Amino acid sequence: MITHEVTNQVPLLVGHDVADSPVIDAALRRAGADAALEEVGEVGRAAGSARALELGDLAEAHPPVLRTHDRYGNRVDRVDYDPAYHELMRTAVGFGMHGSAWADDRPYAHLVRAAKFSIWQTVDAGHGCPISMTYASVPALRVDPQVAALYEPLLATRTYDPELRVPADKPGLIAGMSMTEKQGGSDVRANTTTATPQPDGTYRIVGHKWFTSAPMSDILLTLAQAPGGLTCFVLPRVLPDGTLNPIRLQRLKDKLGNRSNASSEIEYENATGWRLGDEGRGVRTIIEMVNMTRLDCTIGSAALMRQGTMQAAHHAAHRAAFGRTLIDQPLMRNVVADLAVEAEASLGVALWLASLTDAALAGDERAATLRRISLAVSKYYVCKRGPVHAAEAIECLGGNGYVEESRMPRIYREAPLLSIWEGSGNVAALDTLRAIAKEPETLAVLFDELGSVSGTDPRFDAFVGELKQQFADQATLELRARTVVGRLALGLQGALLLRDGHPAVADAFVASRLAGQWGTVLGTLPSGLDLAPIIERATPKV
Repeated sequence: MITHEVTNQVPLLVGHDVADSPVIDAALRRAGADAALEEVGEVGRAAGSARALELGDLAEAHPPVLRTHDRYGNRVDRVDYDPAYHELMRTAVGFGMHGSAWADDRPYAHLVRAAKFSIWQTVDAGHGCPISMTYASVPALRVDPQVAALYEPLLATRTYDPELRVPADKPGLIAGMSMTEKQGGSDVRANTTTATPQPDGTYRIVGHKWFTSAPMSDILLTLAQAPGGLTCFVLPRVLPDGTLNPIRLQRLKDKLGNRSNASSEIEYENATGWRLGDEGRGVRTIIEMVNMTRLDCTIGSAALMRQGTMQAAHHAAHRAAFGRTLIDQPLMRNVVADLAVEAEASLGVALWLASLTDAALAGDERAATLRRISLAVSKYYVCKRGPVHAAEAIECLGGNGYVEESRMPRIYREAPLLSIWEGSGNVAALDTLRAIAKEPETLAVLFDELGSVSGTDPRFDAFVGELKQQFADQATLELRARTVVGRLALGLQGALLLRDGHPAVADAFVASRLAGQWGTVLGTLPSGLDLAPIIERATPKV
């Protein structure tokens, strides 16, 4: 029996090109990467397909399962994943989002990889963790050329092989990271895991790790206390003789989000590791990996913001209330436009950081210095904005956004992780201040970058002048770290928008974030702004 007619429903956002972004297109063209537009578009079309959305749903609905023993009681220390997870991994590796950029000699290889990664994250964020760690492991491995020669080529191939086998016998590898311990968390110098040197040059690793994501990775980079101090090691899950390295998986974490990814507690029971770098220089070695994963945290947060904005804009364009389409309601237009401004500013700085990575790897010292401080401030601020943005995007859909079928709760659960991962807010803010104290030239080059758009907008110039005064009182700088680092990030985003962004987006950003009384509540853009082009850029074309 039909009791009512179903009307005023929003069509599913499916079958669109997720790569259709003015920000992505402009970033690639500025870098001279026009030739890469088609390969990035291929990722975008795949990410927007019904099949990709189905895979993401399946991977989310069927989280990994830990198998510690086989039926006979033998240790196997294995994680079983839903087939959808493996297909997502296979696709991401096939598109070269893991270690392939390091084998790509194009001058914009890391920018292209960042664009692809930001697009594919809309499907499922969980499997992005091992993809990101594989990408980030290469510069740490390069500390030891012999070890790098063994693993790097296999981390760059576009073949995904999930079976646990001797790494040298596989067509492609995935890497993971194993650093934090119960007693220390972010304070890795408090680690107690020990590494005892052996006559053959290897080390025996003994201890416990509190968070090890993607433990089924072929190799794990870890920190342990060697006789000479905290040192970095690489441990294969399977040893060269074909036996399992005694890396015991204790349990999987029951997490708020990132459900398709297995995060575990592990025990090293005299596991075999190979040293990366000198003893006592573990932090310096592993920081090369951490910096790359911090870049991916920034990209990931920006990707979630863009995804939330697209969903909100799409809903508002097709849903009516009180006699008008939502997007035609002034206050909803303000909210959607403000979401779009935040998303564009965040994605713009993330892709710019990837371009700086390309330049720094090519030997540009200024780019390397600028990247050091800009990555620190952006990782702090962009990732902090993610949860606020996700909450507002859900509200645009109302109750329809609060149910799992909308996929919006996944964004909401995922957003806090990227602020916590690789240094939570306080750690990231204090790291920025330590970098400035240790290398004052980093702050000078950042202000030089802000000065490149001096005279473009008097509101921006006034903001930069006030920002410089923030460093006058050194005695209270640590207490004000979040404020100061956040304003550095805002200044950087404003400069990039004024130089490279759409005029309407730049005007809205400066008017609200830099010159106005804007706070944490989105949808408070001042009157008099041209919101039409901002909303048009944010609305997906289906």
